[in-house]
Amino acid sequence: MWCAEHGHPEALVAGFFVRDPYRPLGDVWVGGEPVASEPVESRWAPLRSAIHVDGDVRLARRGELSDAPRGDLVTAGPMLVSGGRSVADGEDREGFSAGAAQFDSDITAERHPRCALGLSETEILAVCCDGRRTGVDAGLDLAELARLLITFGAGEAINLDGGGSATLVHHGHLLNRPYSSVDQPAPESRPVVTALLFEPA
Repeated sequence: MWCAEHGHPEALVAGFFVRDPYRPLGDVWVGGEPVASEPVESRWAPLRSAIHVDGDVRLARRGELSDAPRGDLVTAGPMLVSGGRSVADGEDREGFSAGAAQFDSDITAERHPRCALGLSETEILAVCCDGRRTGVDAGLDLAELARLLITFGAGEAINLDGGGSATLVHHGHLLNRPYSSVDQPAPESRPVVTALLFEPA
């Protein structure tokens, strides 16, 4: 609805958020200005992956980026692909399992609806998969999502918010079917806090 109201026909959910208070989890910067957010647990904050856009798109650990970045930045993760190889190997390098208390659950476990952003030498890849429907859509685990991005040609890729927040808008239409609970009666879009907007260069 927001995309339609504001004339943005291409978008993908971005970082995670906390429901109370309703704000992003981890750093978010828009146009070089910080957005109010809930901090990631301090020991994990510099290790969490982020997307930085300032002319170019860069995927990196938050600690590898400027404390006050120019352009736009959103914290997400974990990183899925680096150097063309999967790094979704079950290691908790970014503290998503150890810091699961900041989420509804351990987002790295099991199959769920997923979203990811990948970068190839020539393309930006926006990926979203459905899940949570018995016998219809199983979703993906993070290792499967990483392999999918690699088959699409991604040299780098990052996991984004998923589950009931999984949202991909293309040509002004929601392409996926968001399910917060397994086998709920019908899909239902959830308001999300941050999104990546895709615009012509």
